[in-house]
Amino acid sequence: MNRAALLRAARTEWGPLYTAVWGTFARKRMRAIPMTLSAVALTAVFQIVQNQSWGFGPVQRLGSVQAQLPWWLALLRTPLSLFVPALDLPVWGALAQVLIVFGLAEAALGMWRTLAVAYVATLVGTMYARLAIAIGPGSVLGLPPEAARIIDTGPSAAVVGLAVYVSWRFRAWFTCAAVALTMVGEALIKPNLAGKEHIAAVAAMLVMCGLDELRRQRKPHGDAHRERDQRSGAPASRS
Repeated sequence: MNRAALLRAARTEWGPLYTAVWGTFARKRMRAIPMTLSAVALTAVFQIVQNQSWGFGPVQRLGSVQAQLPWWLALLRTPLSLFVPALDLPVWGALAQVLIVFGLAEAALGMWRTLAVAYVATLVGTMYARLAIAIGPGSVLGLPPEAARIIDTGPSAAVVGLAVYVSWRFRAWFTCAAVALTMVGEALIKPNLAGKEHIAAVAAMLVMCGLDELRRQRKPHGDAHRERDQRSGAPASRS
């Protein structure tokens, strides 16, 4: 494939998303992603604090979610669990993922939709962990009982969910498929709690995207046409 063909493919794949993100940054600059910058700062603070002798316990009590916890406590901790990085992974990877994926999503979708999608992805992963443990290790969908003591994925399920949702919404089909297949491969190679929670997040986002498609199809023709134009990067028509 020559350079021109590669550029056309890249423009087809990422052009609509680039147009949406660049337009937001051109108008607002760094004011386009206040939630993302706050999330990066909060994740960094949690990482620093939980590595102190005095800080591990408080961070765990605020944002550590495990399947063995009562439902009410898990739900209380889930919002902050998005920003507590995993102890066994490099924090710089988590910070980079949050900055890039949350930033693109916030610029393209807005702050509140980004937060809603991230929260749904994380919450579905948390719910699936309980279901998988109830199913047991005898099934490909299950997990052993000791997984109930493992801490949930932190920001990674939200990152995966946002990547799938944003790429679908802006018609980056190859990217959407690549993220989903990567998560399937991760779960097959290492069938642990994190891998299966990521699969649950992907499945939840595909359901959300399908519902969005149905909602848009039921809109009046003019509204649906304008929304497709905006998503494709074309200027909105003026009446």
